[in-house]
Amino acid sequence: MGMMMAVSFERYGQLYYLDPGPHEPKIGDKVLVPTEGGPEVAECVWAPQWVSEDIDGLPVCAGLAGPDDLARDESNRRRRAEGRLAAKRLIRQHELPMKVTAVDYVSSGNVFTVYFSAPHRVDFRSLVRDLSSRLQARVELRQVGPRDEARLQGGIGPCGRDLCCATFLKDFEPVSVRMAKDQDLPVNPLRIAGACGRLMCCLKYEHPLYQEFHRSAPGTGALVDTPSGEGVVVGHNVPSDSVVVKLTADGRTCACPRASVCGSRKAYEEMHGGRQ
Repeated sequence: MGMMMAVSFERYGQLYYLDPGPHEPKIGDKVLVPTEGGPEVAECVWAPQWVSEDIDGLPVCAGLAGPDDLARDESNRRRRAEGRLAAKRLIRQHELPMKVTAVDYVSSGNVFTVYFSAPHRVDFRSLVRDLSSRLQARVELRQVGPRDEARLQGGIGPCGRDLCCATFLKDFEPVSVRMAKDQDLPVNPLRIAGACGRLMCCLKYEHPLYQEFHRSAPGTGALVDTPSGEGVVVGHNVPSDSVVVKLTADGRTCACPRASVCGSRKAYEEMHGGRQ
């Protein structure tokens, strides 16, 4: 158990968790976050609070940002904008099939890192030389895949909310079409793909619930007994933990809690030949 806070380097950007140490920043305060290139300015989006989880190993907040830190952060933002513009122009001049995804700048080492996407491997050695000369800094280029591109650029998902990968997801876990099928979702790439063009990460969130439900729920077409009488299973409603049953007596359809539905005596006798 310990104190934890969350910060973001960009508005509505990915969250990073810190140990507040002796500091007590409020939401909206600018704080210093330790990084490999030195302390960087970020905004507190989750004030320090006690959590029950083990938080050993979290980086410790380096305090509130002062005027000099804010001035350096604004200068770095201008340099990043300058680097993005220069990279786009030189890519056009070199006629390379590349798209700039993001640009990072570390002032302590005067280093630009340009993240880009491309359909295949690209020979960008001459581009790096020209870009380094124009920016008067060391330049590194890194190619990223579709999912990392979406994480870096951000955006809005089909649900209308900010992309999970750009806000709180730390790692990309494998997502399969089987997960969509298990959740009775249409196996249509346009319906189950995210902004990156790959299967949506959120398909994995509820999948264990569907697996557990199907292990114990009677399948479609099964003859069952319910509190309302005998019937046939015609569907499932996993979020409400219920089984949809068409009653034999009057053809009415009702949703019954999974725990209240069981295999009928008639089905048991048909399966076992009426033996006692």
